[in-house]
Amino acid sequence: MARAFLVVMDSVGIGGAPDAGRYFNGELPDLGANTLAHIAQACAAGRAEQGRRGPLHLPALDGLGLGAAVALASSVPCPDLGGTLRVGRWGAATETSRGKDTPSGHWELAGLPVPWDWRYFPDQNPAFSDELVAHVCAAAGTDGILGNCHASGTAIIETYGAEHIQSGQPICYTSADSVFQIAAHEESFGLDRLLTLCEAVAPYLHQMKVGRVIARPFVGTAKDGFQRTANRRDYAIMPPAPILTNWVQDAGQRVHGIGKIGDIFSMQGIDTLKKGNDAELMHYLHDAVAEAEEGSLTFANFVEFDSLYGHRRDISGYACALEWFDGEIAKLLPELRADDLLILTADHGNDPSWPGTDHTREQVPVLMAGVGIGPLGCVGFADVAATVAAHLGVTATGPGKPVLHG
Repeated sequence: MARAFLVVMDSVGIGGAPDAGRYFNGELPDLGANTLAHIAQACAAGRAEQGRRGPLHLPALDGLGLGAAVALASSVPCPDLGGTLRVGRWGAATETSRGKDTPSGHWELAGLPVPWDWRYFPDQNPAFSDELVAHVCAAAGTDGILGNCHASGTAIIETYGAEHIQSGQPICYTSADSVFQIAAHEESFGLDRLLTLCEAVAPYLHQMKVGRVIARPFVGTAKDGFQRTANRRDYAIMPPAPILTNWVQDAGQRVHGIGKIGDIFSMQGIDTLKKGNDAELMHYLHDAVAEAEEGSLTFANFVEFDSLYGHRRDISGYACALEWFDGEIAKLLPELRADDLLILTADHGNDPSWPGTDHTREQVPVLMAGVGIGPLGCVGFADVAATVAAHLGVTATGPGKPVLHG
C-alpha cells in the first residue's frame, strides 16, 4: 500500500506570482521578488560567503527539477540550477488564497483555499483597538499592555523586556501577517500563565479573522540580554472544512505531523506530532520514511528558511540552510520505498534580497520523487492535496485535481 510524504520548505518561493503587484513590502510591490533565484544570484556573485562559499550547490533538489521549476515560474535568471533531470517530476504552483502567509499557503496545499480575507493590523502605533486591548488586559489581569505595534520579535523583547518584568504587563505586537503575538518572561510572568492568556484571547481574535495568536516566551535579564525559548505555542483558527489530513484519517489511515503542522491545522486530522528545530525535524522525517505505516501521510514543515533567514534578510544563512537541506534530501531519496510519493513544495516566498521583512508573493516549486521523471507544468496549490489523496487512494473533497495520471 502506498505512502506519501508532503514536505513544505517554508518560504522557498520561485517568483512569478501573477498577482504579485497587489502585495507589498512597505510601499514596494512584490513584483520581481524571487527567493530562490536571488539567493542563487548572490551566491554566484560572491555576496553570500558567510558560513559557505561559491555558487549555490543543490544537486539533489535540482535533480528533482528545482531549476526547471524556477524557469517555468519566472524569467529571473537562476545561476547554477537547471541541470539534467535525473529522478523527479517538477512543476510550479500558484496560490488562489489572498494571503501570503503560512496558514493561507498550508491550508490551500491541504486542499482548502482560505474562504475569507484575513484581518491584518495597521502598521501604526497603536496597532490595536481599545476594545482589543481591554479584552487582553481583562484576560491577563493587568492594567495595560506593552508594545501595541508592528515589531520584530527579538527586537521588541529587548525594547520592553525590562519594563515587562517590572510592570507585569504582557508585550503585545503583530507583523504583516494576520497574527497577534504575546511575549512574556517565563519566570517573572510564568509560562503557564502566558499559554493560558493566549488560549483565553484566541477565540476573540479568531472571530475577528486574525489567523493566529502566538505565545512568545523568553528568558534572561536586561543586563545579560533576553532570549526567546523553544516553548512557543500557536493558537490558530480551525479550518472550516475537511482538509487533506482529515481525508486520510477518515479513510482509516494514519497521519503524522512534523514541525508546525499541528499548530497550523489546530491538530485537525493528525495522529502524531513531532516538534523541534529543523535539524531535529529532519531526523524525524528520516525516521518516518523508515517506519511510517503503509497508507500513511507524513506532513512536515521546515520553518527555519523563513523564520531565521528570510525575515532577517540573511542571504548567506538562507543559502547555507538550502544546501544543508539538499544534502539531507540526497540521503533520504534512496530510503524511499517503491510505492512512496515524496512531494517537496513551499507555502509562499520570503526573498532575503527584498526590501522590508515581510513574506513575498511568489509561485512555489512542486518537486515529486517516486513517480518518474518529467514536467508537471503549472498547477494550483490545492492540486497538491488532490495528488496526495489520489496516491493514497482516499477521497478528496477540495477543489484541486490530481496532477499525476496512470
